[in-house]
Amino acid sequence: MKLFKVVLVDDSREILELVRFALKPLIDSGAIVYEAREFPKEFLWDLLERKTYFDLLISDINMPEMNGFELIELIKMEQNFFHLPVLILTTESSNEMRERGRKAGVLGWVTKPFNMDRLRQIVKISLGLEEVCEENSTIIAP
Repeated sequence: MKLFKVVLVDDSREILELVRFALKPLIDSGAIVYEAREFPKEFLWDLLERKTYFDLLISDINMPEMNGFELIELIKMEQNFFHLPVLILTTESSNEMRERGRKAGVLGWVTKPFNMDRLRQIVKISLGLEEVCEENSTIIAP
C-alpha cells in the first residue's frame, strides 16, 4: 500500500494539532504521513524548490501572509501539482467562497469546527483509501 503525504497549511497551531489528532488512526496505520505547516509562503517556496511534496493538501483560507486561495491558485498553476487534490478547512461557509474554491480547483470544503470522524473519512475518500458510497457522495463536493 502506498504511503500518502497529507499536508495541512493553517496559521493556527491548535488546528494543526487537532487535525493531527483526527488523522492519528491513519498515521498509526501507516496509510499517511502528516505534515503541519503554519506559514503558507514558506510551504509554497519549499514545494516549488522540491523540498517537500503532498498527495493531499488541506488549507485554511484566512491566513495573514497569504490566503488559502492565493496559495492554491499558485500551486494549481504548476504542472507537477495541478492534478493533486486540495481540501479547504475554514470557518468560511458562504456560497461565494465555495464557488471561488471550485474555480480554484478545490475538491472539498470542511467548515470549522469540524467533526473528526468526518474529516478522516473525507481524507480517506480524497486519497482513494475508501470508496464513495451513495449516502456520503456529496461530502467531497465543495
